[in-house]
Amino acid sequence: MTDICDRIQSVQDRIDTASHRFGRPPHGVRLLAVSKTWPAQSVREAWRCGQRAFGENYVNELTEKAGLLADLDIEWHFIGHLQSNKSRAVAETAAWVHSIDRYSIAQRLSQQRGSERPPLQICLQVNLSGEESKSGVSPDEVPGLLHLLRDLPNLRVRGLMAIPERAIDFAAQRAVFARLRELYDGANREGLHLDTLSMGMSGDLEAAIAEGATIVRVGTAIFGERQPG
Repeated sequence: MTDICDRIQSVQDRIDTASHRFGRPPHGVRLLAVSKTWPAQSVREAWRCGQRAFGENYVNELTEKAGLLADLDIEWHFIGHLQSNKSRAVAETAAWVHSIDRYSIAQRLSQQRGSERPPLQICLQVNLSGEESKSGVSPDEVPGLLHLLRDLPNLRVRGLMAIPERAIDFAAQRAVFARLRELYDGANREGLHLDTLSMGMSGDLEAAIAEGATIVRVGTAIFGERQPG
């Protein structure tokens, strides 16, 4: 196996171990390989290792790689901040968008997706810590916005996503993810039928799984340190 194959297997082993430890069902956590700044060839190599879902932060990278790898059955996830003037490319290329942070961008995606295609799967991004440098809605905005989003055609609201501040230990990591899980549980009590918690990365995926993550977004542990660019 290649280095990337070995790393994917190592991450999958971590997911499986954490799932067993915290009483999660087998195969209840999906691995999203975050390939931002890495070339299409690295994505192709990961695909050969069995990985099918890939996340991109930048629209130009997403569309370029999707074109270069059009021969592969890749499920593309957009996970970065989305500007209005680039929404059409995402609506036409991605299967998922994890980073919805305002109603207007969801409206544009809905209009640009088109009813002839499968619905675009979306998550609402939540800024748990109130950091000005990060996108996402405040926790107080979550219930109301979720109700608005579910009425948009051509989209399917799947759940919540967060990129929390780095925490110093496992307990602190888990406490932050618990806040997103509480918002998720509250939405489901209101009948919103969410099924996705997109949270956890290379350094804290075990804590995220402990609190119910269904998708973990892993880049460094698969591809290595981020390439300049």
